[in-house]
Amino acid sequence: MSKTDYVFTSESVSEGHPDKVSDRISDSIVDLCLKADPQSRIAVETLCTTNLVVLAGEVRVPASVTHEAMIAAARDAVKDIGYEQDGFHWKNAKIECHVHAQSADIAVGVDSAGNKDEGAGDQGIMFGYAVNETKEFMPAPIQYSHAILQSLAEARHDKDVDFLGPDAKSQLSLQYVGGKPVRCTSVVVSTQHAEKASQEEIREYVRKHVLNVLPKGWMCDDANFYVNPTGRFVIGGPDGDTGLTGRKIIVDTYGGAAPHGGGAFSGKDPTKVDRSAAYAARYLAKNVVAAGLAHKCLIQLSYAIGVAKPLSVYVDTQGTGEVDEDKLSTVLQELMNLSPRGIREHLKLNRPIYARTAAYGHFGREPDGSGGFSWERLDLVEQLESAFGG
Repeated sequence: MSKTDYVFTSESVSEGHPDKVSDRISDSIVDLCLKADPQSRIAVETLCTTNLVVLAGEVRVPASVTHEAMIAAARDAVKDIGYEQDGFHWKNAKIECHVHAQSADIAVGVDSAGNKDEGAGDQGIMFGYAVNETKEFMPAPIQYSHAILQSLAEARHDKDVDFLGPDAKSQLSLQYVGGKPVRCTSVVVSTQHAEKASQEEIREYVRKHVLNVLPKGWMCDDANFYVNPTGRFVIGGPDGDTGLTGRKIIVDTYGGAAPHGGGAFSGKDPTKVDRSAAYAARYLAKNVVAAGLAHKCLIQLSYAIGVAKPLSVYVDTQGTGEVDEDKLSTVLQELMNLSPRGIREHLKLNRPIYARTAAYGHFGREPDGSGGFSWERLDLVEQLESAFGG
């Protein structure tokens, strides 16, 4: 029998966290390549440290996507985040590009040819999850952790505050009663700041944003509200800690409330099922919960490199389902072609829509007019309701 009364914790990190700087740069290069050719193949990793950014990986792109263009995209990404510090500055940082052509061995397995459909870009397992405890159908701890940092970042970009830096982290512990979140037992926010700012000034400014984000009455007591618990956070970002692409995969997904297959998202084009199949699994799970077929839904997909059809499709409503799970799995596969090509075409993933995913989670976001976060649409709800007599 599952536990219904407990405390669960999730964390988030801001766009200025070193690993997120790397994710943002890698996804900016993905967008650069897809804009030049929607069929581009991209696998780009980024390392960033004190005034140094290193790009590496493999691509198959038009000749117009030069090393110089990639370096410019990286520099623009750092500028947009807001790094203009002595130890990490968008204009002054050295940027090295070691990106090379894609392996022919990988290409032959992935590309379609003759009667062979496009295969998966790698083997692996991917998970999607949805739960009805927030309006975004996301676990509350990670959703509100993201929202706090987004609120602080918006204030910084809007010049509402002049003492916050780009690097920040949040962590929420939520009390669940009867399986539903009811309040915070603790809130932790660490934010980079200017030397001039006092800890009390930072604490009260952060408190305002936390209270604006959390549901009314959810705030923890003052003794469990921690802001910059070390007392000082002036040196931050890549100057304070090395960043690498793909190191915040739990922040990117469900905050630990659901499994993760292990593959990172950022820096990869949508033929890489690490990314596209995880988006598809989330899309299906969210529509299942939104259709009222379950309170929770976990979907696992598995693939082999060069093989189009998924090897398995597993659906688990974790004891909350209103319908037969085997039938649900069958219906979902009828509603969506889960081959790499089918996913890309259904969700229209071959577009430059990825830089915006690099911080504050790939899920629980609003679909936008240019095609971003298409996997958050609820356009299967009516078909699912019809399939199950709704």
